[in-house]
Amino acid sequence: MNKNELIREIESCYSQVPALKEILNSSKSCIILGNGGSSAIASHISQDYTKFLKLRTQTFSDASRLTCYSNDYGYENAYSNFINDYAEAGDVVILISSSGNSKNIINAALAADKIGCKIVTLTGFNEKNPLRLLDLSGRKLDVHVDSESYGIVENVHQVFLHAVIP
Repeated sequence: MNKNELIREIESCYSQVPALKEILNSSKSCIILGNGGSSAIASHISQDYTKFLKLRTQTFSDASRLTCYSNDYGYENAYSNFINDYAEAGDVVILISSSGNSKNIINAALAADKIGCKIVTLTGFNEKNPLRLLDLSGRKLDVHVDSESYGIVENVHQVFLHAVIP
């Protein structure tokens, strides 16, 4: 991992921390979703937001629920169905996808937008990825990490999400 690139990307995203704080403070509930390492980040941040921000926060990481939704709706629709079942208008949905190409995350964004949720997207790699290109009326914040390194993208996402915790 290139230390200078990591520092540059953290500094680049840091200016958006106040916007994230405002979104979280104006929401009664938060859902955070990701795949793989991004799911681990979502799970960690969810616990911290509940503990430190007193914000009711949840992820979709329970294995039995995830496999149930995936089996019943297909993996690309599992997260959107979870959003339909658990999100309400005015909630914030934070979607983490290093590539921005994950169909289940894209579908979750569309479902959250249809419900009237505030949407925060975190991506990396190609700045013209499908998640960033979605026209979402509910998108309040888009954070893009300009790096091709999973380590840098995932670490910047985690640092950014933690930056709102006092």
